[in-house]
Amino acid sequence: MHTSVLRFFKKRIIAGLVLFSCASLTAKAQETIDLYPGTVPNAKAISATGKGNLESSGLIRRVVTPSLEVYLPAKENASGAAVIICPGGSYKVIVFQGEGVSTAKEFAKNGVAAFVLKYRLPNDSVLVDKKIGPLQDAQQAIKLVRENAAKWGVDADKVGIVGFSAGGHLASTAATHFTTPLIENAKNTNLRPDFQVLVYPVISMQEDLTHADSRSNLLGEDPAKETIDLFSNELQVMANTPPAYITHAADDKLVDVDNSIAYFEKLRHQNVAVEMHIYPNGGHGFIFRQIDWTEPLFAWMKKNNWIKND
Repeated sequence: MHTSVLRFFKKRIIAGLVLFSCASLTAKAQETIDLYPGTVPNAKAISATGKGNLESSGLIRRVVTPSLEVYLPAKENASGAAVIICPGGSYKVIVFQGEGVSTAKEFAKNGVAAFVLKYRLPNDSVLVDKKIGPLQDAQQAIKLVRENAAKWGVDADKVGIVGFSAGGHLASTAATHFTTPLIENAKNTNLRPDFQVLVYPVISMQEDLTHADSRSNLLGEDPAKETIDLFSNELQVMANTPPAYITHAADDKLVDVDNSIAYFEKLRHQNVAVEMHIYPNGGHGFIFRQIDWTEPLFAWMKKNNWIKND
């Protein structure tokens, strides 16, 4: 990844720490749990020098053991709703602190149980098929939250997924590919998110629309057309795709807002409930500069009875 891009992600982390400092004082992770109780599917055996996750300064650069970090609301404030949060990072890194932990604390403060997903990054050195690794982890996270709903005080019918940037691609993939389980699912647990929240998301893998680094990191340098189409989530929308909340900035120079617009149009034409907020400016990662971006999101969640009205 280019040095300038890494600097961009680090700025997102620092900004996130500043903007969500108040939430940080009121919510802490209750636990961190491994996604898989046994063997991690689709994983390659790796040398001793390559074992373990690689993390520094709030960025994650390698994930060998995927996990969920759990942030629960105060019991008297709990709505029963839950979200699985997929931070972004071009499928090269994970902006775990700035987009994951900080957002989880904000959700918990508003009565929503939040689970930050540390998903495997698509890397040929650790994955047999790197294209499906992140989606396997997203599906497993949904399965795990639903199967442990009572333990965490969660309504199993109010489990949504949230994604930022490339994490938005992962979230929208989970929301459009749920009919094909890529994990062991002996209990036939529902893998469909009940709702999706996409923040300046990568949606498409099509040449004229995609974010090039996200596509090459996930699919490789020269993917086949059928692979490109399969992971272009605007082409995968169905009538039973979950309701969506989408937000983006019109002046985003990294991930074109047309990703969100194309997805909105496909959802609308399939009569899937969708609400979209496009800010005239703010650029990519605008959540770190616009602290009120969650207000319309929580209003949407209240309107749709995901969380309680005041």
